[in-house]
Amino acid sequence: MPYQHPSLNFKLSFLVLSLGFIAVVPVAMAESAEDIERIEVLYRQAYRGDIPAQSLPQSISVIDKDLLQDNALTRFQDALDFSASISRQNNGGGLWDSFSLRGFPGNENMPSGYLINGFNGGRGFSGHRDLSNVEYVEILKGPGSALYGRSEPGGTINVVTRKPQKQKEVPLQFSTGRFDQHRVEADYTNGISDNVAVRINGAVQDYGSFRDYISSEKQVFTPSVRIDLDEKSALLYEFEYLKQQQLFDRGIVVLNGDFNTVPRSRYLGEPDDSPTEIEATGHQLSYETSLSDDWSFLAGLGYRDSSLNGFSSDAELAAARQSLFDDGKTLTRQRRYRDYQAEDTSVRFELSGHLNTAGIVHHLLIGADAYDYDLYTLLSRFRGPKGSYALDIFNPVYGGTATAPAPLYENLESQKAWGVYLQDQMDLTQHWKLLLGLRFDDYQQDIQELLKATRSNKTGTQVSPRIGLVYEVNPELSFYSSYSEGFLPLSGTDYAGNPFDPELSDSYEIGAKFTTSGVTGTVAFFDAKKSNILTSDPVNVGFSATLGEATSRGIELDVQGQLTEDLSAQLSYAFLDTQTANDMINIDWGVNVPAGSRLVNIPKHNVSLVLTQLLPLGSVESRLGLRVNHVAKRLGDSVDSSYMLPSHTLFGLSWAADLDQNWKAQLNVDNLFDKFYIHNSYSALWTVPGEPRSYKVSLTYAF
Repeated sequence: MPYQHPSLNFKLSFLVLSLGFIAVVPVAMAESAEDIERIEVLYRQAYRGDIPAQSLPQSISVIDKDLLQDNALTRFQDALDFSASISRQNNGGGLWDSFSLRGFPGNENMPSGYLINGFNGGRGFSGHRDLSNVEYVEILKGPGSALYGRSEPGGTINVVTRKPQKQKEVPLQFSTGRFDQHRVEADYTNGISDNVAVRINGAVQDYGSFRDYISSEKQVFTPSVRIDLDEKSALLYEFEYLKQQQLFDRGIVVLNGDFNTVPRSRYLGEPDDSPTEIEATGHQLSYETSLSDDWSFLAGLGYRDSSLNGFSSDAELAAARQSLFDDGKTLTRQRRYRDYQAEDTSVRFELSGHLNTAGIVHHLLIGADAYDYDLYTLLSRFRGPKGSYALDIFNPVYGGTATAPAPLYENLESQKAWGVYLQDQMDLTQHWKLLLGLRFDDYQQDIQELLKATRSNKTGTQVSPRIGLVYEVNPELSFYSSYSEGFLPLSGTDYAGNPFDPELSDSYEIGAKFTTSGVTGTVAFFDAKKSNILTSDPVNVGFSATLGEATSRGIELDVQGQLTEDLSAQLSYAFLDTQTANDMINIDWGVNVPAGSRLVNIPKHNVSLVLTQLLPLGSVESRLGLRVNHVAKRLGDSVDSSYMLPSHTLFGLSWAADLDQNWKAQLNVDNLFDKFYIHNSYSALWTVPGEPRSYKVSLTYAF
């Protein structure tokens, strides 16, 4: 019998009852003028306190709304290309966002994790996050477990949404582009009384594709309301709804290193599979109050529900079963059915402020949080002999039939955890600042393998320290160093039926932050290690073990600012040296991966450059933009070191003009020179090509 979620009514009742004793999260208090000022609503972020970004011993970069809008971006995954520290990973047949930060990918079979206003937003299956309600994206580099609990060692991404405003704004945007891509986006905000403001935004899109038979539909609806309870406190409620439909698409096949084996448009799945459907809802309730001029209290509650279900027809990856390697044209496929469901409830509390003791200013964060996460996964599969359910890659004839997929696994996993944290950044002198942070987590996992009728439990605790030192030469120049540790619980069990110990990570970082002549930047050097990575058990065949280790070392440079009065620039560069630190056996294929092997989809060099020139045309204000992205060659298959994805350099142009007080026109051209490139790869038979030259025209009317 399929898993059924606990009732939504119960979850919402819990949400309301919790509000009664937490007095929940406000929206108030401007950050320091030295910090990021990109939202008009005064809103204090969780886990930040009153420390300006310039004073933190950590590299932080920001992708703001202007950058997103100037480049006509609608997907969160595309926005991350502005940061050279981030690389694309296996995207689940084109159905979710997947990336690595500082060279460390997460679970390649699950969406990547990130925060939404400080709440976890990446657990579950919420499709491609839409940018219609995104104010900016923060990239907080390095292990974040000392504040956030479970986290990847590369860092944490926090999406900050647009907040209700009391001043009326009503932009309505229509866009159309190549490959039959059409979208309508609307955003309304206004104050409806002296202490209440609302915001309602969303988007409807119908996108074609350069890929044969591939199209997608998406509807997004994100209303929010802000209530000023008094001059010092406010209540904020935000709701999200997303529905997405798209055919499952593993991309093209590459034989003998020839990336022109088939056209990049060639679809090798089955059009009759019908689109995979994703549906997700999210609630965030938050409250903030200023206790004094120096102290504030923040609390919040979040709930997310998501589901993914549908069929796919994928190339068989086992060489012994793949007929393509015999005749060079006949692709043996598998047929699969997925039914994934997830629920995630989280709560958080935080007290922040500063005090002076013996001439030392202490910037304190004291907090607690907890979450309850339920995940149901059912995967059914038909896998026939070599040559079955096949397709001619050069002359495909679709409509093949396959035996109904049989359940391969059906699992129900529950994760519960709570944690408390304390961070103190001390102003020791005018120039020296010392940060000390410590977090304690208690977590519990319950895993039911329903087909095997087995159940396992694991409880554990983890202490995550963080230490940093900052030397501020002057307001324009500072140097920092830091050390931090992190952990990430793992799903599944070993040969004895015992849940795995968590992945562990540690990271060292030194860097400098500078401001000069209107240009700000950060240069960072880091050395990180991750252990307890899942591999195949060399003794107990068919089982997994936490025997893997990997390292990542690199240099990052992030710079942005005004080069002249009319010319601005944003540059991001990363050099990443990632590799396995010991011999590992690949968990999927049982193939030995020797120490020193590169990690999949991670380039050694990655560059993003954006130039924007103000270009007055008579009485019309306009902007001309140039975007350049370079990605070096990288490994395309974790078990085949010879399969390398070619490097590529992409150019894009943008032009936007404010035609009058109400109308704005915009033209965007991506992949200007029609470069062939690869987004990401899992193997030579699952390789995802990038989009050819494309254009988009947008018109925006502000009421």
